[in-house]
Amino acid sequence: MIEKQSTPKGKTVKVKFELPSDVAEKSVAVAGDFNDWSTSKHKMKLDKAGKVWSTTISLNKGASFQFRYFVDEREWRNDEQADGYTHNPYFSENGLLHL
Repeated sequence: MIEKQSTPKGKTVKVKFELPSDVAEKSVAVAGDFNDWSTSKHKMKLDKAGKVWSTTISLNKGASFQFRYFVDEREWRNDEQADGYTHNPYFSENGLLHL
């Protein structure tokens, strides 16, 4: 799930990324062109009830980004609720996020 909320001044958007707990055993990270595809900058946390992995990132309003989830330090996944998809150079697709 992806939730977007504009900040009061309207310059940035808080984007909350959530995935069900059963997609990963150990870890999930959000990587994209907003963080140079780092798999360590935006790690998701498993909530106390153990039901969802989540993290919130502030990004510039009006921008578009490519992103994917890096699961258990071995597998890339897309979000079904991405705003769209685009081909990447690895014969796969990246999710798109439009703010």
